[in-house]
Amino acid sequence: QVQLVESGGGLVQPGGSLRLSCAASGSITSLDTMGWYRQAPGKQRELVADISSGGSTNYADSVKGRFTISRDNAKRTVSMQMVSLKPEDTAVYYCYAYLRSSVTPWWGNYWGQGTQVTVSS
Repeated sequence: QVQLVESGGGLVQPGGSLRLSCAASGSITSLDTMGWYRQAPGKQRELVADISSGGSTNYADSVKGRFTISRDNAKRTVSMQMVSLKPEDTAVYYCYAYLRSSVTPWWGNYWGQGTQVTVSS
């Protein structure tokens, strides 16, 4: 019933910029932390950034100062502006949200399908 849809991925040259967006929809009764994970080929999935419902943010050291996460509670969206992109940023980026739905009485972590970001010259 809950769906997270990502957009904004693509191919960009080193030093370029991209903005990822994720929209949550469905039978959501409470929406808490939202954020982004990424997974590069042959590597483990890692947390990139997240943002609480109150606006507190957390960033991986590798992206701090280059990525900025934000959210729009009314639209139930989370976005991440990425600048000064590097080849090592190449990965599939997954949106996630910690929320409660009307389908279940407990909190849970929900995931999008992922969007590819490729940084290459």
